[in-house]
Amino acid sequence: MPYNLNLIEKRPTFVTHLECAYEGDSYLSDKIHGLSKVGKPLLVRYDLDGVKAALTKDILESRPMDMWRWRELLPVRDTANIMSLGEIVTPLIPLPSLAKKYGANAANLLVKDEGRLPTGSFKARGLVMAVSMAKELGIKKIAMPTNGNAGAALAAYCSAAGIETYVFCPDDTPEVNVREIALQGAKTWRVNGFINDCGHIVADGEEAKGWFNLSTLKEPYRIEGKKTMGLELAEQLDWELPDVIFYPTGGGTGLIGMWKAFDELEKIGFIGSKRPKMIAVQATGCAPIVNAFEAGERHAKPILDAHTAAAGIRVPAAIGDFLILDAVRESNGFAIAVDDEAIFEVRDRIAATDGLLLCPEGAATVAAWELSLERGLIDAQDKAIFFNCATGLKYPMPAANAFIDRHQLIDYDAMG
Repeated sequence: MPYNLNLIEKRPTFVTHLECAYEGDSYLSDKIHGLSKVGKPLLVRYDLDGVKAALTKDILESRPMDMWRWRELLPVRDTANIMSLGEIVTPLIPLPSLAKKYGANAANLLVKDEGRLPTGSFKARGLVMAVSMAKELGIKKIAMPTNGNAGAALAAYCSAAGIETYVFCPDDTPEVNVREIALQGAKTWRVNGFINDCGHIVADGEEAKGWFNLSTLKEPYRIEGKKTMGLELAEQLDWELPDVIFYPTGGGTGLIGMWKAFDELEKIGFIGSKRPKMIAVQATGCAPIVNAFEAGERHAKPILDAHTAAAGIRVPAAIGDFLILDAVRESNGFAIAVDDEAIFEVRDRIAATDGLLLCPEGAATVAAWELSLERGLIDAQDKAIFFNCATGLKYPMPAANAFIDRHQLIDYDAMG
């Protein structure tokens, strides 16, 4: 459904043009674009002096607590095209038990819990922006490869917008994701391969089916939705950015988007020059960014035998690899990989001790924090943000088979 126009001022947007992230050449806004002429992502650019004159912290504070409060730094020109399903500002949740274990201050270990968003994941941010822009630009048919959550968000927003949707999932995508995608209106297929293989099907079908390819970073607007994580984070921390951000990195759109957001916030005078160390978190079974970082390369070699149960970070090759690595290095951050055993041990422990059910990718960020601490890469007193990118309720959980026969004598002492 369109965004409630009573909840947003009809302010102008400030998009000036699109820019190739690799070569810097310009492209007209308000036209349909995929990649640049050299096959690299396009970034949305704004008249930031105009934004600075139009948007103050007081104005921002007066607005509803949703991602559209940042309208001047977002690309949708006509509010009638905003296909909102209720994109709230997600909370920062402390982990006091984790902090106690390592002698840290609980106020310094915070999870930004993106599972509170529509369709239960941070993919809602990028997809509401991409689909709203698709509606504005007159796109009628969209296709996408997905490891699960992005496809679910695409299906939901496209159904709201009346856009036909085709989604292709690796055959081991979590069952709940596949069913969710199909239930919300997308034509849905499993594919015997990885997300990159699904991407080839989407690309190869563009001419035959006439769909728009909404693969990660192959259009300009998912970054703009994801960058709202950085905008929100700055405001929630009273305009003082944290020391480190641990981000689960597959395609890396959110990490790239936040890095862009911090630059824009400084240019409109909302923050200073301090930046957090950006930590790209991957799984040991699929760590192309980690490999490239450690080798000093700007581009990552594809992983041929990718494997991890954290499906959201099982991306063998990312088209925005150089943007991820640039942000990591410019921030004096690093890339780090954790194994599946550590991921699920952390998930189970945090659920039992701090009461927060992390998705596997979110648990990977906490596991990476612990490993980074062990290696001396960070300090326990650093203010650290972990991104829990989806609700843990979407993922398989350990069995719970204890049973009581109410017709028999109940041994209460055996309950522990």
